Amino acid sequence: MQGLSLQSLKKHKALIPLYVCTGVGCMGAMFYLLRLATRNPDVSWNKKTNPEPWEEYRNKQYKFYSPIRDYSKEESPAPKY
Repeated sequence: MQGLSLQSLKKHKALIPLYVCTGVGCMGAMFYLLRLATRNPDVSWNKKTNPEPWEEYRNKQYKFYSPIRDYSKEESPAPKY
């Protein structure tokens, strides 16, 4: 197929932005999945040393973007078990 090798990509320069945008989108998706796997309080990788990981986030804001709430100034909505 044309545009899949480096030689044919030099002939079809209009495909370069398509490949760049697709690559940036894939990298953004991978970054967000990695962030969810490491920062989300619902995910626990080591239950032996930290049996209740949600307690670390009681007074922290763990949302990716929150324009309204700032959890450092008020009580966290996390339930107390």
